[in-house]
Amino acid sequence: MTLADTRDLVAAATARRTAVGAFNVIHLETAEALVQAAEAAGLPVILQISQNCAEYHGALAPLGAATLAVARAAAVPVAVHLDHAEREDLVAEAIELGFASVMFDASKLPYEENVAATARVVAAAHAAGVSVEGELGEVGGKDGAHAPGVRTDPDEARAFVAATGVDSLAVAVGSSHAMTSRTAQLDLDLIGRLHAALDVPLVLHGSSGVGDDVIVAAIRAGMAKINVSTHLNGFFTRAIRAALDADAVVVDSRKYMKAGRAAVAGEAERMLRLFAHGAPEAADGHGEGTSTS
Repeated sequence: MTLADTRDLVAAATARRTAVGAFNVIHLETAEALVQAAEAAGLPVILQISQNCAEYHGALAPLGAATLAVARAAAVPVAVHLDHAEREDLVAEAIELGFASVMFDASKLPYEENVAATARVVAAAHAAGVSVEGELGEVGGKDGAHAPGVRTDPDEARAFVAATGVDSLAVAVGSSHAMTSRTAQLDLDLIGRLHAALDVPLVLHGSSGVGDDVIVAAIRAGMAKINVSTHLNGFFTRAIRAALDADAVVVDSRKYMKAGRAAVAGEAERMLRLFAHGAPEAADGHGEGTSTS
């Protein structure tokens, strides 16, 4: 199947008042698992590679090319997206590789510098037919910060979108990246006001710490793209740990990596169905059905 356009997948979800899952690829097994999940659910998916992941692998191209190949072979629509890029050269590389969309994160810069840098990226990406996700109001970082005052202002968001031309916007509404506990509470009223104020789709980052019921409420309030990473990493790691505990002499890494891939596929399928249909159900085996990403 031809690679899907992120813009089309998110627009379709917005029109249905549902959301599309955008799941981070860490290595080839992740990409394979996520496509298996999408095919089993009969739903589209967005495969994301972050700047951090590219740096871990030493470059974007090897994992990017492999992820694009897995996406092209899928039986359902799959888009490939660059996540949390803070470097403009990395954005340019993703565009050249054939990514459908990029997320440029200049949210740590002062507002005017954020606008200028994002507008520059948007101009280059749009010239290549690639859509751009921006960020306004810094989502909590790797330290798990949940500062109550870190929120996206609807009026500022409207001005930011108009000034930059971004195609979607990641907003700070109470979530935080890399959480392993599911205790974050989203500002649903703010999500509704942002949805009413903007004519571009809203993106939720850091949803690993948010319960399924709150995710569903956020989608109903206007979120159209739900990013997931840490939650799925947990399923992968626990499955591999269990496989190694069960076989103390195994040396073929394919045997335990296969277990991790299967665990991610099962949970990713569940989440895709949740985002598309809004019906929380128990996650398999770990008591984590009340949370995602």
